[in-house]
Amino acid sequence: MIYPAGTRDRKLWIEGLRGEKNLLSPWLPVHYLHEEEIGPNLAPVTVNTLFIANKECAFRCVMCDLWKDTLDSDTPLGAVPAQIDYALERLPPAHWIKLYNSGSFFDGHAIPVSDYAAIAEKVRGFERVIVECHPRLIGQRTLLFRDMLTAKLEVAMGLETADGATLEKLNKGFTLQQFEEKCKLLQSENIAIRVFLLVRPPFHNEIQGLEWAKRSLDFALQAGAEVCCLIPVRGGNGAMEALHACGQYAPPSLATLEKVQRHGLGGKHGRIFVDGWGLHQFADCECSAERIRRMMDMNQSQQMLPVLHCPQCWPKV
Repeated sequence: MIYPAGTRDRKLWIEGLRGEKNLLSPWLPVHYLHEEEIGPNLAPVTVNTLFIANKECAFRCVMCDLWKDTLDSDTPLGAVPAQIDYALERLPPAHWIKLYNSGSFFDGHAIPVSDYAAIAEKVRGFERVIVECHPRLIGQRTLLFRDMLTAKLEVAMGLETADGATLEKLNKGFTLQQFEEKCKLLQSENIAIRVFLLVRPPFHNEIQGLEWAKRSLDFALQAGAEVCCLIPVRGGNGAMEALHACGQYAPPSLATLEKVQRHGLGGKHGRIFVDGWGLHQFADCECSAERIRRMMDMNQSQQMLPVLHCPQCWPKV
C-alpha cells in the first residue's frame, strides 16, 4: 500500500476505509460525565464533560475516529442548547464545563453561530468553559463567543505533533507556524489554551515517537499551552489498520507514554495529563496495570512518582 501524497487523495483514501457511523439524534448528547481535574493552582476542580452531537468536521485526519459519532448534515438550530440542558439535568454541579464536539466548536455547520447566546446562557455559573476547535477556525467567532460568557474561555486544539513533515502527512490542514499564530491570538485575548498531542502517531517508530512527543510537548508549552493532553494513538478507524498492515503504524508502549508524561512534569510548566480513555488496550507487560494506575495518580498530583522499574519495559541502567 502506498499512502497518498496529496490532501484530496488522502481524503478519499481515508473515507474509503471507514465503517458505518453510529446513529445519533441531534437533540441528545453522545455522552456526558462528571470528572475531576487538577486546575491552574494545582487544586482539584470538578468538571462536567459533554460530548455534543453535531455535523462532522470538514478535515480528514488519518488517525481520527471521532467521525463515528457525528451527523452528516448541519446541526439544527437549538439542538446544541437542548443537548446541554439534557446533560446538565442529569449531572451534579461542577466548577468547569467541557463542550467537546468531535470537530470544531467554531465551525458554523457544527455549532450554529445563532446558538452562541443560548449556549452561553446554559453554561452561566461555571467558572471555565472549555471547547475544542481546529486551529484554522480560531478567529472572530471565538472572540464573539468569549464576549458572551461570564466564565473564562479555554480552547483545546489538536497540535498532534511538532514534526512538520508528519503533521502534513496526518492531513491536519495547518502548519506549525499557523498553530503558533493562533496561540498568539488566543493569548492576546486572554483565552486559555489546551493542546492535544499524539504519542507515537503513524509514520513514527517507537524511538521517534518518544523523541517527537517530548519535542512536541516542549513546543506546545512554549506556544502558550496551559494544559497538554497526551493521547496514545490507537486503531479502529480503518485507515490506521491499513497503515499498521504495511508497517507504518504501531501503538506506543505504556513505558513510552509514561516517559513523555515524566518529561512534561519535569519541566514544571503547564499541566500534563495522560488520556486515560481505553488505556488498558495498550497493556503490553505484566507491570501494565500498575503503570497505568501510577500515570493516573501523576495526572491527579502533577508530581512524578519514583520510576517503576521493570525488567521487560523499563530496565534499570
